[in-house]
Amino acid sequence: MPVRRFIQCDVFSPVPVQGNGLAVVVDAEGLSDDAMQRFAAWTNLAETTFLLPPTDPLADYRVRIFTPAREMPFAGHPTLGSCASWLHAGGVPRTPGLVRQQCGVGIVPVRVDADGGFAFDAPPTEVRPMQAATRAAIVDALQIPPEAIVRCAELQNGPVWQAFELATAEAVLAADASRVRWPQFRSIGLIGPRPAGDACEWEVRMLAPSSGMSEDPITGSLNAAIARWRRAEGRLSAPTTVAQGTVIGRSGRVSVVPEGDAVWIGGQVHVLVEGTLRL
Repeated sequence: MPVRRFIQCDVFSPVPVQGNGLAVVVDAEGLSDDAMQRFAAWTNLAETTFLLPPTDPLADYRVRIFTPAREMPFAGHPTLGSCASWLHAGGVPRTPGLVRQQCGVGIVPVRVDADGGFAFDAPPTEVRPMQAATRAAIVDALQIPPEAIVRCAELQNGPVWQAFELATAEAVLAADASRVRWPQFRSIGLIGPRPAGDACEWEVRMLAPSSGMSEDPITGSLNAAIARWRRAEGRLSAPTTVAQGTVIGRSGRVSVVPEGDAVWIGGQVHVLVEGTLRL
């Protein structure tokens, strides 16, 4: 049985084990789709990634991303965690300080900061109106007061999100994730402003019954989609910091930095476990 390098890391928190865990199979060549999916189900983490040689000559490596239930074309914390793991395992990017990751949505640039932080350029996001029936079902299930809803939209940047901006962080934190279940509901994103003067300007939650869990700890792809939504509507002009995972006891911190046409979604990564895997 082949011996493969394996890393488990924690993403999007300054405090180890307070972010979102990611399993990374560094040497994934030769694994079948079924083997990858079975292993991702076995780890029982939000996502497991498999690193492969790129097929695009511009990319430094290729990644495949699996939840316990399905493959994802793109996801945020797996992007940062995979990049950090690839570098930790000896990967050398063609461009110093910038890694080009190939995944299901194409090439995603990942910036490596001098202080060890990582940030990816948020992929293009399609913003469209949420269907009235979808909105009504989510509002009813989560018992969101109508007056708390500022705006909503369906966002797609690989994954599809039903996103609601609420009037306050308190309204975001009050939602009961146990009230939404697959297959009626898929991936729901909530965002609301924290009190003025707080170190984080926004609170975000991702309720994810389609991924086999009730709530994802910290979600880079959702934060990327929301950032692109806000940017497209002229509501994001300066760097901001987002908190996520509060309800489930995590200390997620996501930086959102608009620069020209780019929006960089960043955070810290801690490599916690490394060794070998027989798979």
